[in-house]
Amino acid sequence: MPESEWSRENLSYALIYFPWIGGLIGLITYGIFRLKEWCAVQGTGISDLTFLVFMVLVPVLITGGIHMDGFMDTQDALSSYQPKERRLEILKDSHAGAFAILSCTVYFLCCTAIYASLTERSVKVTALGFLLSRTLSGLSVVTFPQAKKDGLAATFAENAAKKTVRSVLGCYLVILCGVLIVAGKGAGTAAVAAAGAVFFCYYRMSLKNFGGITGDLAGYFLQMCEIWIAAAAVGADILLTNI
Repeated sequence: MPESEWSRENLSYALIYFPWIGGLIGLITYGIFRLKEWCAVQGTGISDLTFLVFMVLVPVLITGGIHMDGFMDTQDALSSYQPKERRLEILKDSHAGAFAILSCTVYFLCCTAIYASLTERSVKVTALGFLLSRTLSGLSVVTFPQAKKDGLAATFAENAAKKTVRSVLGCYLVILCGVLIVAGKGAGTAAVAAAGAVFFCYYRMSLKNFGGITGDLAGYFLQMCEIWIAAAAVGADILLTNI
């Protein structure tokens, strides 16, 4: 992306475009899945695992791993069982602790296992989930209490045209939930329910353990939301197919 100035004017509506990044990730993920299916039919001999690894890595390659960084920092902070102030300090620590590394490894292994069971229907739900997770994450930034007055989330929250951003992201949310439920049927409904449950748990966890949200916590939510959307879509699709 071309470099842009971080001015108040530019930041006012930045969160409105945040879900579009998820749209790009979802489109590439779906494209890799279709390529995997085509190669299997053509008998190219390329292992399915190769495509699975690429699908798992797409979000990291597109975003530079910024949300996974937040996920890892949050896992370190939560696993420390320290007072709130100390947890916030751990979030700012640039060093990755043991729990961050373990959590990251488990996360990618779980993603690979889930993606190995993707079908034509569940992969579409999973792809749309990248938009849904970013819509909810953006809403949290302009809606939830902030744990700190500085940091990335606080910067976006302070400079955002909150009323407009909430309205636009709210419209995104309604449209995405409708599309997922109608197009994905049982898999889409399960994905929407999973996203809602993770969003509620994210709110409760943030207030209880940190006194509000930060950029790291928003990244943590996004990663958790995406993996639970995929897991719910795959699980529901398998269950309904076997009934």
